[in-house]
Formats: sequence, C-alpha cells, structure tokens
Amino acid sequence: MFLFLTVIQAIVAAMLVGVILMQKSEGGGLGVGGSPSGMMSARGAADLLTRTTSVLAVLFVALSITLAVLAAAEGKIETIDQSLQRDTSAPISAPADDVPLVGDDPLAAAAAAAADEAPATSSDSSIPLDQ
Repeated sequence: MFLFLTVIQAIVAAMLVGVILMQKSEGGGLGVGGSPSGMMSARGAADLLTRTTSVLAVLFVALSITLAVLAAAEGKIETIDQSLQRDTSAPISAPADDVPLVGDDPLAAAAAAAADEAPATSSDSSIPLDQ
C-alpha cells in the first residue's frame, strides 16, 4: 500500500509540475472567476489549468499526509526492551598485535620490515604541529 501511494504521489507531482508550467506567467494564477466566452477560449483554458492545479495540489497534500501517517505507523515500536543484559558469549576480536604474519604475504613482510627499521623519533627531528 505504501509503495502504491508513493508511486501515485510521484505521478501527481509530475502532473502538477506540468500543469503549472503550462500556465501563463502574467499573474492571475489560482484566481477564481468565470468566463462568459466558453471553454475553448484562452480564458477558459486558463481557468481549466487553474482548477486542475488546485485539485492536484490538494491531492498531493492529502497523499503526503497519508504517507506520513503510514510511515509513522510502520515504524512504531510495540515494546521497549528495558533489560540491561548483554550477550557475553560472543568472542572478542584479537588485538592487532596478536595477528600472525603470513609468510608468503609481501604486504605482511613489508609491514614487519618497516616496523623493525622504524627509527625512534627524537625531539630535534620532529616538526611541531603548529607550523
């Protein structure tokens, strides 16, 4: 139902954009009034577009409210877990120092060689962070 209403809202939104773009930009948008010259005149077409815009806007807002209510109802939690018990039987991952190096892995061998050759940092060769 939620997906169906979302698709309908997308269609209504596209129609609303199309109807708004077809209207004249000289003002009088969403105006109320009748035209004695009939439906096929420019004024009759403008009134039709204005009424169509109003109907599509009301439909878009109604669908938005309906989808918001449905989304809130789907995400509602029925019960709250108030226990503080945790599963302590899960194994804890090993620290990085305890991971054995693979003999044929060139990256592991290079990392071990770099760790052995790393010079001790002295205060005279370090660069202060504020410079």
